[in-house]
Amino acid sequence: MPAASAAEPAAEPATLHPLRRLLRYASAHRRTVAVASTWSVLNKIFDLAPPFLIGAAVDVVVQKEHSLLASLGVVQPRWQLLALAAATIVIWTLESLFEYVQAIDWRNLAQSLQHELRLDAFAHVQTLEMARFEDRSTGVLLATLNDDVNQLERFLDGGANDLIQLATTAVVIGAAFFMLSPQVAWVAILPVPFVIWGSLAFQRRIAPRYAAVRDQNAALSGHLATAISGIATIKSFAAERFEAERIGRESERYRQTNRLAIRLSSAFSPLIRMVIVVGFLSALLLGGLLTIDGRLSVGAYSVMVFLTQRLLWPFTRLGQVLDLYQRAMASTRRILDLLDTQPAVVSGEAPMPTGQVRGEIVFDRVTFAYHAGHPVLRNLDLRIPAASTAAIVGMTGSGKSTIVKLLLRFYESGIGECEESGRITIDGRDIRSVRMDDLRRAVALVSQDVFLFHGTVRENIAYGLIGALDDPKSRNEPGAPFGDGLLRAVDAVPLERVIEAALAAEAHEFVVRLPHGYDTLVGERGQKLSGGQRQRIAMARAVLKDAPILVLDEATSSVDNETEAAIQRSLARLAVGRTVIVIAHRLSTVRHADCIHVLSEGGVVERGTHDELVERDGIYAALWRIQTGAGAVGTLRR
Repeated sequence: MPAASAAEPAAEPATLHPLRRLLRYASAHRRTVAVASTWSVLNKIFDLAPPFLIGAAVDVVVQKEHSLLASLGVVQPRWQLLALAAATIVIWTLESLFEYVQAIDWRNLAQSLQHELRLDAFAHVQTLEMARFEDRSTGVLLATLNDDVNQLERFLDGGANDLIQLATTAVVIGAAFFMLSPQVAWVAILPVPFVIWGSLAFQRRIAPRYAAVRDQNAALSGHLATAISGIATIKSFAAERFEAERIGRESERYRQTNRLAIRLSSAFSPLIRMVIVVGFLSALLLGGLLTIDGRLSVGAYSVMVFLTQRLLWPFTRLGQVLDLYQRAMASTRRILDLLDTQPAVVSGEAPMPTGQVRGEIVFDRVTFAYHAGHPVLRNLDLRIPAASTAAIVGMTGSGKSTIVKLLLRFYESGIGECEESGRITIDGRDIRSVRMDDLRRAVALVSQDVFLFHGTVRENIAYGLIGALDDPKSRNEPGAPFGDGLLRAVDAVPLERVIEAALAAEAHEFVVRLPHGYDTLVGERGQKLSGGQRQRIAMARAVLKDAPILVLDEATSSVDNETEAAIQRSLARLAVGRTVIVIAHRLSTVRHADCIHVLSEGGVVERGTHDELVERDGIYAALWRIQTGAGAVGTLRR
């Protein structure tokens, strides 16, 4: 198997333009896009009608019974003006109606796409291997899931409609010009090719600058997230000023990166405006000369003057629209690159029902390295019989916690060229062949670094049942997607079951003394509770999960003696009928295990019961003497 490393984004989709990738992703919304685009076109067509009404009104006043409306059957000038008034009401009403419906459709599309992208991206992130989270800042992922998705929403809210209406303006007015006076039309539209060429050149130059802006924004978000997460450490070292300066440095980089983009984007509109004024003046002068010579009617001239402005001046906003577009495309590329990232650890297909798991675990010549060339485990052989309690001990860095990560497939075993360097089995089945969800439902983990969610004690304990509730076999509709039903199911976990789990973990006594008992908020990451209290809630969560395999990874390393004793009593009850793996630095926690495995330099160097290992007088015995004080006393005497 390959070394633990972050998967690269799929090469083929990443080579496509972000807009094409976005349209491919949003294919389910094609009908909504088509309808919203239709409303945008109609809204702009009726928005362009008033200049024609003005021209017609001028024609009525000047030509009277010989006006264009008179040729249509409305002879009296007063009736002609009334007809124009009625047409004005109809046109403005329809314009307002189409503006209303296009705004609703585009904004709803923006909200829907934002919702789907964020959920899809978050769901996909959860499938990635642990290396993806350990090698990259959390803030970078948050920036993609939040800031980049919001940037795309802002473009869909207004930018897409602006582009469609700009194209509609060019087509409608261009056609009208050629119908009224081809000579003036050529002059009026002369600046348009230069504007389009300038816009495309602007796009090419501004795109990399906005990509750099989004990357620097992600870096800044990463530093902010890290600083907020580590606020207790910052305060304890009186490092507030240092962190403020570090954030200030990143924020300054973000500001400077933005300045480079702003300098270019701000120059677009003034330059385009100077090109546009040439076309406007040309149409104004040439059309006026034709009207004076009698080759163009006054009404037609009025229409063309107004339409020239309506055609050309919107192009001054093209820079702003393209600015928003490029920001959105930079964000789209980041979001879709994340979605195209393939997990390095993939699920197997074979089912492994939890109720049928006996719990025999075998590591057969397993080799693993976080970085190629520096193996943490080397040809590890480890067998843990079903329904037994096994302990794994060793010095720091010997690979104890890595065993748990491989068992849960947070990482894949094997390094570099050693693709067939061992396998891990449960009940004789290679864990790579079974469904990932089934594998993880079969294992309950209590780690040293307990994570409690911001919520109540009850909710954090009930979290242990989520895997079972989300099992397709337990749903009313197998294969139904995640939704509010699962959230309601967690809220509906009977309090009696939560209390039973808390009693088994010896957490009930302190929970009922909390201000609101099981409804007490624990704070973010459980900061309102002590370390020992968090450990016992984590144990209760594992009890409620009722998995056939229980893993305690340094669960007693940072608790007091009372909490350790409580965890040991809970462990004695939980060990009945299930496989238990205890990874510990504190040997008093594991002395009653059925078998103790001693790790050193990535392999098992000793195994046996506590008494056997002490009598053997090897590494374990030396660690035992140090922890009980005998080794320290001997050293002092020497």
